[in-house]
Amino acid sequence: MRELPVGAAEAGQRLDKYLQKYMALAPKGFFYKMFRKKNITINKKKCSGREQIKEGDRIQLFLSEETIEGFRRKAETSFKRPASKLSVIYEDSQVVLINKPAGMLSQKAGKEDVSLVEYLLSYLLEREEITEETLRSFRPSVCNRLDRNTSGLVTAGKTLKALQELSILFKERSIRKYYLCLVDGAAVKKRRLHGWLVKDEKNNQVKIYSEQREGSSEIHTAYEPVAAGSNQTLLKVELITGRTHQIRAHLAADGHPVIGDEKYGDSSVNRKFRSEYHLEHQLLHSWIMEFPELSGALKGLSGRSVQAPPPELFRKILKEEKVLPLPGIADTWSSPE
Repeated sequence: MRELPVGAAEAGQRLDKYLQKYMALAPKGFFYKMFRKKNITINKKKCSGREQIKEGDRIQLFLSEETIEGFRRKAETSFKRPASKLSVIYEDSQVVLINKPAGMLSQKAGKEDVSLVEYLLSYLLEREEITEETLRSFRPSVCNRLDRNTSGLVTAGKTLKALQELSILFKERSIRKYYLCLVDGAAVKKRRLHGWLVKDEKNNQVKIYSEQREGSSEIHTAYEPVAAGSNQTLLKVELITGRTHQIRAHLAADGHPVIGDEKYGDSSVNRKFRSEYHLEHQLLHSWIMEFPELSGALKGLSGRSVQAPPPELFRKILKEEKVLPLPGIADTWSSPE
């Protein structure tokens, strides 16, 4: 008999789903047959597989070791483990908020990619918060994504429950998200932009229209200028709806393309910044997340405002280009916290 104690990371999922990960090579019908014959029990009681497992539960497998191991797939823990460290902004037993650098994928796009997920798993393995064994039944992961060349805050769940609750918050748009971006031209007042976005899947590009079109999604983007230079403006942008490339495309359509944006930006402006600063990505940074009152797995984030400082190159460009805070606005971005 093998007994499986349920930890915080695995809690919150159905028993049958958990066992299908633990013995991934077993046919689904096998488990339900074992439930009926009481060869699988939970807390020494008969079960159907539909039970939600809780931290502290103990699952009993009255099966031979040969049967258990025969149905187990080798854990996929031989991923490329990056040596550099994560920039962790906030952490508790359930979640990690990370300041992702520009140039890093949030999640793998190809088999050989090393993404933020691999950095997260390496970080948690090194701290012994997870083991190669626990990765068989649950893999911590990021919950929201940023474009590869956008820096800033990404949320990650250490436990299944935290990931589930974070997903609900993002789906319901309960988290207020603010970005910093340096744009071309003088944006002199607060604005709330409204439009319709159409995505070109083939070219991974979007277009913004003032009126609804077939296949379009309604978008809202708000911004306010917080600092200004000779011909650039630093904007604080609130992402009200969250569509592909929304901020970059919406600002470009408004006449203020993000500097460094090769897809929607001004090529002559981008060449200048590439030449002078070796800038290879857009100056767009996920800066602040404001969380509502929360309980459960996310109670540590309840009512918090979490801020990630922009990358060093971003701050250097602001300094060199003399992009200075506007009257009445405190500079909270030029120095790392």
